[in-house]
Amino acid sequence: MDLIADRGRRVSVEELNTTRLLANARKQAHRRNLDDILIVDVDAHHYENEHLADILPFMENEVLKQLAISGRAKLGRQNIMPTNIGFQDMGGRVTRYPLRSSEKTEEGKHRDIQLGHRWMDAMSVDYACLFPTGMLNIGLHPQKDMESDLCWAYNRWLTEKVLPESDGRFYSMLCLPFSDPDESLRQVETFGDRKGVAGFMVTTVRHNPVHDNCYMKVYRAIEERGLALSFHSGFHWGEAVFKGCNRFISVHALGFSFYNILHLTNWVINGLGERFPKLPVIWIESGLAWVPFLMQRLDHEYMLRTSDCPTLKKKPSDYMREMYYSTQPMEVQDREALQCTFRMINAETQLMYSSDYPHWDFDLPTVIYDLPFLSEKAKHNILGGTAARLFKLPPRNEKQKENLIRFGNLAA
Repeated sequence: MDLIADRGRRVSVEELNTTRLLANARKQAHRRNLDDILIVDVDAHHYENEHLADILPFMENEVLKQLAISGRAKLGRQNIMPTNIGFQDMGGRVTRYPLRSSEKTEEGKHRDIQLGHRWMDAMSVDYACLFPTGMLNIGLHPQKDMESDLCWAYNRWLTEKVLPESDGRFYSMLCLPFSDPDESLRQVETFGDRKGVAGFMVTTVRHNPVHDNCYMKVYRAIEERGLALSFHSGFHWGEAVFKGCNRFISVHALGFSFYNILHLTNWVINGLGERFPKLPVIWIESGLAWVPFLMQRLDHEYMLRTSDCPTLKKKPSDYMREMYYSTQPMEVQDREALQCTFRMINAETQLMYSSDYPHWDFDLPTVIYDLPFLSEKAKHNILGGTAARLFKLPPRNEKQKENLIRFGNLAA
């Protein structure tokens, strides 16, 4: 295959090889003895659109199923997922995007699991939370029934066909059809006890108010099962507030923070932290720089207008410090600012490593391990100890077990 590089230069590549592609990542991990540290990735992805032929038969609504399957057959591509304008796959000049389909895998085990184990082994990642990619835009779907049916089909396919082949190294927080609270509850009740399910995920590129009373039964069901609730962000150039942006980088920079800012504000101000104190809430793929800003802004407003928040028993920032956050994409350019952010969010106990692999802006575990201001305990907790405790993930070797016990993430 010939790739067209800058200025028309052609680069000949036979096929993609993840292990070879991440050779430097493997060297970094080896030099730092990262195999001795339990590393849990709370945000990794696969491309479910490549498996729609296997997913769509799980749809329950026969009419929607027929339309979806026949539409793909006629058009030769998927035409049922909402799409997003942008240059995610191109602007970063990442060759693994166009070459993804060329990588060889063996018969007998699911392709996504084989590819996943290759990048995990290269980075010394022991466990990874597997999320979809295209379905992160499911909140933009104009048909509530289609959103529900697609989530149902994907969740069945993932829990029945994919996760069982991962040797326990992959887990997931399943995609909720959040536009339909009743259907969300049904899927929590159906899939909540399945192996590899650590919780449920709300895609935040949507306008549903998370504090609406119709969702309380969903949150309660997740809390009662001892599972986690995560909010995974994204971008949407079609959002009215972003139509004034003329560059993709602007929408990408703002969008991933904007949607989590919006939903976290509604969660905190409406007292959901008081209503569901035992529910772990995780904010994913929006970086960290926005969190101190929002803490200060909400605290300031709260002290001026406490009557607007009658259910709160403490400042908004105190509730935010009890939540969990994923690291990627971590803003590393100003170390002093980053250190202040870590202090404000209680990173040692509330921050969890995420790679976002295989997306173009992924972070290696060394982005945490190499931070000079972190204690050894903080590094171990952020890289995997906190997630292992939260999701009940066992160590994979004796040295990891010793470290988990040493830093209080596993009983002796």
